Amino acid sequence: MPAESVDMIFADPPYNLQLAGELYRPNNSRVDGVDDAWDKFDDFDAYDRMTRDWLAAARRILKPNGTLWVIGSYHNIFRVGTALQNIGYWILNDVVWVKTNPMPNFKGRRFTNAHETLIWCAKGPESKYTFNYEAMKALNDDLQMRSDWVLPICTGEERIKGADGKKAHPTQKPEALLHRAIVASTDPGDLVLDPFSGSGTTAAVAKKLGRRYLGLERDEAYVKVAKKRLAAIPAASDLDAIQHTTPKRREPRVPFGALVESGMLTPGTLLVSPCRRHTAKVRADGTIISAEHKGSIHQVGAAVQGAPSCNGWTYWQVATDSRRKAAPIDVLRQKYRAEAAL
Repeated sequence: MPAESVDMIFADPPYNLQLAGELYRPNNSRVDGVDDAWDKFDDFDAYDRMTRDWLAAARRILKPNGTLWVIGSYHNIFRVGTALQNIGYWILNDVVWVKTNPMPNFKGRRFTNAHETLIWCAKGPESKYTFNYEAMKALNDDLQMRSDWVLPICTGEERIKGADGKKAHPTQKPEALLHRAIVASTDPGDLVLDPFSGSGTTAAVAKKLGRRYLGLERDEAYVKVAKKRLAAIPAASDLDAIQHTTPKRREPRVPFGALVESGMLTPGTLLVSPCRRHTAKVRADGTIISAEHKGSIHQVGAAVQGAPSCNGWTYWQVATDSRRKAAPIDVLRQKYRAEAAL
């Protein structure tokens, strides 16, 4: 693969569970755990070598401002985290996936293992990575998204099963988990790679969200499951539906003077502060003037407050009706963007 070609990597590597013997429920039914060859390693050194190898390969193809997610349990995530930092990745968050319906601890000798950990990292400390903060806040009922994600494990109709009725893949992740990670750190059209694709959950969610995707998987049975799954998903065609709330810093710049030129604000319009103590008059060149200060909306806003800086767009307000109800001039800026098709 070409270097620096991928926007986001989501990795669900083998956990190296080190299972010894079979596990049974209290009713003596066997637990369908992970005992596949791909999760078995000779020792920790062998697992660490594999981890360093795939992380180095992933870093080569990751764009300078791309990000990597890796998920694991207490069996492996600390070893993976050490390797990440030693290779040069910059950890942004560790996210705890709290499972609402975890598998119980049948032997009753430990706490129920009710969470897994995701590490989210940038390629380096200077990376200008994508984080769709506003979209995450919108997903969370307008509250800032936290690093503890309470989501159920993959069950019911979402769990893919083979002709024999057994799970097609023992560690299939819920689509909700991938939905959140992909919306948080990519934009429509970005390329998402999963180097341990399994049943194709990452690719499936990426396709639904209008992202391009690549899945790498060496087990032919899993490849067949993933291909069948992806073939049943129509390509995202409603471009408006897959868009997310755009961060304000990435919206097209609109100078305050543009509102005056367009007639949205006329020279002489009176602006007021939220506390109604300060007023300023709009001038024809896009500056404003108060009793003692003149300059940009930001300069005058800072001066009347005696503050070192001010966001004039959210500070200054303008009357919106005859009853003198006021709204921030940022509302007019958004209206200008919409009407100018910016």
